[in-house]
Amino acid sequence: MKIRITPLNFATAFFLTLAVYVWIYGAGITGMRVSHLGGMVSMIFLLFAFVVSFMDIMFRNFFPDLKKIWLIELSFITLATIIFLLVK
Repeated sequence: MKIRITPLNFATAFFLTLAVYVWIYGAGITGMRVSHLGGMVSMIFLLFAFVVSFMDIMFRNFFPDLKKIWLIELSFITLATIIFLLVK
């Protein structure tokens, strides 16, 4: 099995790192005024990491070519970011 680096791998690593950081230092870094919710915010970031990892596995099964995976996953990240900014 070949190890393939994809954009959603980077997103998963980012969410896992953020979850550990928030769990250790608290939720004050996220702009929340209540600092005792660090565990819950950390769990939310872990959920995001799990969902992004699952989406990466799905995209790998549908698109075997590495170039297509990069294009599709970057498009997915861009679309999710645009939707997040529109809702915010």
